[in-house]
Amino acid sequence: MTEISIKAEELFHIGSFSVTNSFLLSVITLIVLLFVAVLVRRKISLIPDKLQSIFELLMEWLLEVMDSVFGNRRMSERYFPLIATIFLFIMISNWFGLLPIVGSVGLHAVHDGNYAFVPLLRAPAADLNFTIALAIIAVLSVQFFGILAIGFFKHFSKYFTLKNPIFTFVGLLEFIAEFVKIISFSFRLFGNVFAGEVLLIIIGFLVPYGAPLPFLFLEVFVGFIQAFIFAMLTMVFVAMAVNEDPAH
Repeated sequence: MTEISIKAEELFHIGSFSVTNSFLLSVITLIVLLFVAVLVRRKISLIPDKLQSIFELLMEWLLEVMDSVFGNRRMSERYFPLIATIFLFIMISNWFGLLPIVGSVGLHAVHDGNYAFVPLLRAPAADLNFTIALAIIAVLSVQFFGILAIGFFKHFSKYFTLKNPIFTFVGLLEFIAEFVKIISFSFRLFGNVFAGEVLLIIIGFLVPYGAPLPFLFLEVFVGFIQAFIFAMLTMVFVAMAVNEDPAH
């Protein structure tokens, strides 16, 4: 049975930088998304082909979802690049993590002092480092867009105010909650993806023929849902940050 490791396995080093199997698959995901983006961009036409039609439908669906939160299309289009990038990157990386070669193709090497099988690829979101980094980017982006929209002092006056003791206390709690979002974001995504990975390994080991298929389709759905939740939460927090009303 494949060894279940919470920590992503190291493959090699570039100087002092450690390249893990989860980082390798995240880079592959990024390259694939960039390639598809360039391909779609170069073939944009008034009469769309199948690939362009798929992306146009996806874009229109996501913009409609964002309209329901931001209230108008102009605001939705302004923050669409961030939300769409997060959604697509997490969803595609989750789906790539379900490919047959992920976890089954690797090499035998010394890992943590023991001679063990080290998978060449691993689902990026099954590595807590990946989800924490993504959560930090999302939370910092929320603060950045909030400052751009309403100004530095007005944005942070939502957290630091001397109007009265109650507002001061609530503001400090909300400021602390901004850092708590990083933990919430990262562990929610990591927990669901890592649990699915463990489930598929165990089911595949106990009943290798046929039984894992329903769970595999379930994980395809989970990969989509987790990407959607992460992106939608980021969108809601951005909408709150760009709102000038301090009572958010």
